[in-house]
Amino acid sequence: MLKHVLPNVLGPVMVLATIQVGQAILTEATLSFLGVGVPPTSPSLGTLIRVGNDFLFSGEWWITIFPGLMLVLIALSVNLLGDWLRDAVNPRLR
Repeated sequence: MLKHVLPNVLGPVMVLATIQVGQAILTEATLSFLGVGVPPTSPSLGTLIRVGNDFLFSGEWWITIFPGLMLVLIALSVNLLGDWLRDAVNPRLR
């Protein structure tokens, strides 16, 4: 089992795990943005975006843009890590 099944299962499991981590980060930020996630006093990207949304049209756009950009970069980097792991553990590419 370890010789034949594990190398063929390891790649898809790693990719699905990293996709789920990225999705969990986005879900937490979405719930925090809506106000039903973590408490408002704890730091969260969704909370920062929600607070910055009040200042968006007053000329202080960076309060919203930078946490949103960071959220996109974190989700993208986790997904790219999953793709790299898939390529690294794929037995067909060896």
